[in-house]
Amino acid sequence: MTDFASLSIEERTAHLQATLTKRHAKERRLKIYGMVAIGFALAFLVTLLATVIGNGYTALQQTEIRLKLDIPVAELVDENGVIDAKKSANFNWDGMLKKALRQEFPDVKGMMDRRKLSELLSANAGFELRQEIEAKGRIDAPSGYFWVKSSDDVDMLMKGRMSRDIPEDQRRLSDVQIGWVDQLIDANSIQKVFNKTFFTKADSREPESAGILGAVVGSALALIVTVILALPMAVMAAIYLEYFAKPGRLTDLIEVNINNLAAVPSIVFGLLGLSVFLGFFGMPRSAPLVGGMVLALMTLPTIIIATRASIRAVPSSIRDAALGIGASPMQAAMHHVLPLAAPGILTGTIIGLAQALGETAPLIMIGMVAFIVDVPDGLTSPATALPVQIFIWSDSAERAFYERSSLAIVVLLMFLITMNLTAVYLRRKLERKW
Repeated sequence: MTDFASLSIEERTAHLQATLTKRHAKERRLKIYGMVAIGFALAFLVTLLATVIGNGYTALQQTEIRLKLDIPVAELVDENGVIDAKKSANFNWDGMLKKALRQEFPDVKGMMDRRKLSELLSANAGFELRQEIEAKGRIDAPSGYFWVKSSDDVDMLMKGRMSRDIPEDQRRLSDVQIGWVDQLIDANSIQKVFNKTFFTKADSREPESAGILGAVVGSALALIVTVILALPMAVMAAIYLEYFAKPGRLTDLIEVNINNLAAVPSIVFGLLGLSVFLGFFGMPRSAPLVGGMVLALMTLPTIIIATRASIRAVPSSIRDAALGIGASPMQAAMHHVLPLAAPGILTGTIIGLAQALGETAPLIMIGMVAFIVDVPDGLTSPATALPVQIFIWSDSAERAFYERSSLAIVVLLMFLITMNLTAVYLRRKLERKW
């Protein structure tokens, strides 16, 4: 090892220069490594978003077929000319649509060919036409052209997601059916329109009739329960641990467990909800109330930690001043410290809710993976959640469900980004510098 004190001034200068050169080279390499890491992260993020959006944007459109219908008004209305619900329920709407489609192809004669022709229409086309007419209450124009939904296979063909070049036995549509679709295209009797059903309906067995409204409402109801339960409990627990808990082994044990619970896998809370809320208390399965309670248990440690950090960020002089003018410890905490810590508490709560919004495993454990065709109208109504809905659709073999699950992921990401941006905005808007 070189004795630095025995070197001449020129040798010392050269040695220092060499050392500085090596240090600067290391700093440059570290900077490059950091930029490369950020570049990889951004590349993966862009790839993920591009893949999801590329697979899901076509679900914003739905294919419809135009049919000329002659609706028998006398079989559907009462003496006042209003749609009779009982008569409408007994009427063969599907048969009327299939008959109208066969009139567009008079050359189709055989029973098997007619069945293949009927497969161009959605299995729910008749039911949805009935709902549309019953909602109006009257039939103003019984004879004319109506647009009804096509099957998901025709929809995939129109969107270019079903290749015509692959062998017929590997396609869900035969060559004959594709020929019929081409005839509809030539006659301007088929079109792609905005898929409002995706945003206004709940789940369905048929992809063309499936929507996310039921899942969105179920998630919203569960988050409302989560906020009502988790936020007050977390704030009270944080204030107690900061100002009123006596130092000791019990307090240390509680703090350690809170920190550990924040890192526990979410499925453990689902098992807890399954055994306690459903097994012991007998609460309803697949209900937003139970889902919100499970999510409240999961987010409680996160909100407690954020609340304690926000309370500690408030200068101790404020609490000391409140105590000095005669305020009780509770008054000093609730009236002076807590309002100043509110921005941080609110930010932590929003981040915790964003985490809860994206959870799937605990909700599956309590039965919110059920097939629900109606929009929930209460906290105890059967419901599912948006992440669970995505899980259900992604597990389906239907190609149309795959694109709808991708679009649902985009919607979920938009909700999560909005919640996180709201947290950032509130923190910057309401925070105080001391």
